[in-house]
Amino acid sequence: MHVWLQLERRRVPDGGAIANAIDYSLNRWSALMANLADGDIPIDNNHIENLMRPWAMGRKVWLFAGSELAGQRAAIVMSLVQSAKMQGHDPWAYLKDVLTRLPSHLNSRIDELLPHRWQPQV
Repeated sequence: MHVWLQLERRRVPDGGAIANAIDYSLNRWSALMANLADGDIPIDNNHIENLMRPWAMGRKVWLFAGSELAGQRAAIVMSLVQSAKMQGHDPWAYLKDVLTRLPSHLNSRIDELLPHRWQPQV
């Protein structure tokens, strides 16, 4: 396929969509072939792109958070949600439990409610 792409590229005029697509493939050929050399390397980056999508989609929405302080608060909540996910917690269950506990929880033990230390109440 590499040889074929090189031959086809010579036949396609510069600047067109087909030329750009062929150039993209040829310029990234070693990365495209990495999966063939090592099956543990994913063939695409869909997993990472899916993790990034909510952040990318929210960028314009977050411009209208209301104020700088509201934006900072939203960033804190999003960080807690992502941290909870990284720790294997259901973010909804985590936030519901933490917000329920907060009024009676001792300030000196607030770190117990952080995602990496949180344990659901039984």
